[in-house]
Amino acid sequence: MNTQMELFEAVQTYFDGLFYCDKAKLDVVFHPAASLFDVEKGEIFAEPIASFNADVGANAANSPHALGQQMEAEILMVDYMSPKAALVKIRFRARRNVYQDHLSLLKGENGWQIVAKVWMLEKMVEEI
Repeated sequence: MNTQMELFEAVQTYFDGLFYCDKAKLDVVFHPAASLFDVEKGEIFAEPIASFNADVGANAANSPHALGQQMEAEILMVDYMSPKAALVKIRFRARRNVYQDHLSLLKGENGWQIVAKVWMLEKMVEEI
């Protein structure tokens, strides 16, 4: 399998983890030392990945899938720093929230994994 296909599979695992609120999928695609960052409230907020994955996994009953939402996810940009390092910009809708993420991924012994995520709430939509 080529590097690009493997990278896109990792991003799809991320999309599936969010859409189904599947902690196991998120645990696979995120490196255990990864963290998430945003500045939505004016201050830099950082969260360790274990906390994020647990929060998302605890919401399976309210996942976009469980609520009957169709998956709305797209890759906006891929920037390879090397064959083993990439930045992927994505857009993903979860319930009424549309997010943009910048995902830093590295390819190591466990394949492509997200090592850092910087995200922002792009907009909110009316319907679920």
